[in-house]
Amino acid sequence: MRHIFQTSRSAFNSRDTITREQLLRNAFFLSVITIAYNVAEGVISVYFGQSDETLALFGFGVDSFVEVLSGIGIAHMIRRLRSQGEEKRDNFERTALRITGIAFYLLAVGLTAGAVINVVVGTVPETTLPGIVISAVSLATMYLLFRAKLRVGRQLRSDAIIADANCTKTCFYLSMILLASSASYEMFGWGWFDVLGSLGIAYFAWREGREALTKARTGVLACGCDH
Repeated sequence: MRHIFQTSRSAFNSRDTITREQLLRNAFFLSVITIAYNVAEGVISVYFGQSDETLALFGFGVDSFVEVLSGIGIAHMIRRLRSQGEEKRDNFERTALRITGIAFYLLAVGLTAGAVINVVVGTVPETTLPGIVISAVSLATMYLLFRAKLRVGRQLRSDAIIADANCTKTCFYLSMILLASSASYEMFGWGWFDVLGSLGIAYFAWREGREALTKARTGVLACGCDH
């Protein structure tokens, strides 16, 4: 991963010599890294979220799996840019966005319902230490991915890749929410912190779902998730 980030940084410093094909190749590698990381993060987060009964971490893990669906659409788009140079979305990408949007909506509803149930039943996490570790690693990874994608997108003057970079920033915000809720629970032991964390993730999931469905319907490339 470090090699990819260094390649992107060197590309930024020598934009006159690097080719469009090389930049698109870097963008594709970054999308593959994003997919692979989200798969690993999703598996680990869901496992510990379920075993430790922390809804915020469980929801964070499910969100990572939904991000994989989005990432597959981005990887397909970059491959198409390499062959056609056309940034308008094709049917595959529109379908991927619709599925992603619906999945985000379902996640938001599920997390909200789970938060209400946890409050009524009085369920509290056994520990949120895994959430602290996972969110800290995610913060660093998402920041590096965001910066690398943004560099490549600006060099290519690609609205689509810049939009993907901005949506990666949303994952950075989600990691901040998980870290804050997990650390607060470990310090004070108040179950409401986990509930608030899960509701924060539900809020961003709802926004991401709306964003994905808007893109599928209108074909816009911009990402409003980072506002």
